[in-house]
Amino acid sequence: MDLVRLRSFEKLSPFEIKDELIEIAKQTAQTSALAFLNAGRGNPNWVATTPREGFFLLGQFAITESRRVMSKAAGIGGMPKADGIAHRLDVWLAERKSSPGAAFLTAMVAFAVEKFNFKPDAFVHELVDSIIGDNYPVPDRMLVHNERIVHEYLMWAMCGQPRPAGQYDLYAVEGGTAAMCYIFKSLKANRLLNPGDTIALGTPIFTPYLEMPHLEDYGLNVIHVAAHQENRFQFTDAELKKLEDPKVKAFFVVNPGNPYAVAMSKETIDKIVTLVETKRPDLMLLTDDVYGTFVKGFRGLLGALPRNTIGVYSYSKYFGCTGWRLGVIAIHQDNVFDKAIAEHPESVQAALDARYGALTLKPREIKLIDRIVADSRDVALNHTAGLSLPQQVMMSLFSLAEMMDEAKTYQRACMEIVQARLDRMVEGLGIEVPDNPLHDRYYGLVDFEFWANKYVGPEVVAYMKEHIHPLDIVFRLAEDYGIVLLNGGGFSAPDWSVRVSFANLDDEVYSQIGRATRAVARGYRQAFEAYTMASKKARIA
Repeated sequence: MDLVRLRSFEKLSPFEIKDELIEIAKQTAQTSALAFLNAGRGNPNWVATTPREGFFLLGQFAITESRRVMSKAAGIGGMPKADGIAHRLDVWLAERKSSPGAAFLTAMVAFAVEKFNFKPDAFVHELVDSIIGDNYPVPDRMLVHNERIVHEYLMWAMCGQPRPAGQYDLYAVEGGTAAMCYIFKSLKANRLLNPGDTIALGTPIFTPYLEMPHLEDYGLNVIHVAAHQENRFQFTDAELKKLEDPKVKAFFVVNPGNPYAVAMSKETIDKIVTLVETKRPDLMLLTDDVYGTFVKGFRGLLGALPRNTIGVYSYSKYFGCTGWRLGVIAIHQDNVFDKAIAEHPESVQAALDARYGALTLKPREIKLIDRIVADSRDVALNHTAGLSLPQQVMMSLFSLAEMMDEAKTYQRACMEIVQARLDRMVEGLGIEVPDNPLHDRYYGLVDFEFWANKYVGPEVVAYMKEHIHPLDIVFRLAEDYGIVLLNGGGFSAPDWSVRVSFANLDDEVYSQIGRATRAVARGYRQAFEAYTMASKKARIA
């Protein structure tokens, strides 16, 4: 593709460029013997079956409970009742021992009742009434039992060891993307981030974090705190020093990173903890830890700096449930955000009183987490806020399934899937990649410039930069091989890099993707050699 056409794509998100690449790659596949391979989007091609079996069987029991209360010939049932419901579920499951999900549900209820000291009827009724979906979410922020279950799950998934003291308030939301939108909106509404303020982004980073601050809605200034490949994608002291500037109001990170897929090391986290505790106790942190479950022993900022951190988690990748839209926002009950709101000048307090005054007689006592709930429904519709109840049931079942798996069999199996695909890709590329226990292996970042400097020489890199557009890589893969990868530059990764997802294609195709990527690099070397030969001939002539 010519340079002018490629330059026209420079301002687009890689997720928008992807649509163009898909069309090109499909045409290539249709006119050749090549298969169309889209490794551009990280939608896993596996699903967690055990909790889903429990969900669908529980739904059948819920219908029997509905009909027990009311059964009209027209197909009308009633609202399930709590009294005695746990015993009725036990009896019903005992009669269906061979049904998929029966063993899991029986063990799950017993496990949750014992671990959390739940009252059996209250817990089972929350599950049954919620899976029917016959009520608004109450409490709107999160169901009582579900919040306790998810809180415990997040202690493992995001916080790690040592377990942080105190409690977090949680808000169940429609996936991690909704969490991002709601948090940005509330930070602005509550004057914690104002137009013209400066935030820091840990880069490379998931593209929307790069794009949202510049929207007219927010108008934020952005500085990058870069994690370079040369430092194994850890923040250097020089980069972290940028956070000492008091004009930097907040630091947003994706951990493990996207697209580079490496978690912060203990040493990096300790440096950030020291910086916050000694120099920036007011610094607001937002951490998006969706891939943390693919790193053994993961510990993020939510666990290390609970007072300063808003945590975002999505169930989508680990449990193969992107279509369920299950996410959660976590804020510690003792936090800097509520403190900052309380310290606003009276003029700002009065404005916020007017915004939230219809919700309570004491609007200044509303915590940020509850303001996020209200803002997610433009305040006026706060009374109908909350994630749908069947979604919250699925969230509970996913969380409990993981907690019950003490041997971490499921986690190990997920890790083995992405590891096997990474190994095939590396084999196809013909390179060596040192093992890194902090690499989640969900994505891979192939840096052509880094690779070319090491394997084919800096003179080839110089030629590439002068004569070839960085987007040529992804377009060439689509045009010549029917393969879709995303351009790394759109994530603020090196321009000459591509992101490959190890989640969404069958194992065997990754060696093919590796070979095709190597072939593109080989093509650049051949072009360089031809250019060099032509230049010599021209000089001789």
